[in-house]
Amino acid sequence: MKEQLEQRLQKLRNELASGQKMIVDLKAKQKNLHQTLLRIQGAIQVLEEELAKIEEDDFVETLDFSKNQVESLKI
Repeated sequence: MKEQLEQRLQKLRNELASGQKMIVDLKAKQKNLHQTLLRIQGAIQVLEEELAKIEEDDFVETLDFSKNQVESLKI
């Protein structure tokens, strides 16, 4: 009986240690994933800002072109 209890105790200790290791591993993966998502969000923001600049520049060019066309018609 004592031997069975000792074996069961050892088995439970092993399971506890295994579970604790899994928690540590999962926390590390969560941290890495969070950092990756932050980098992706930063890259998205930069690209959105660059696209907005391009669209603004295209709009200004279109306005300038239109203005020049109107001016050339007046002459």
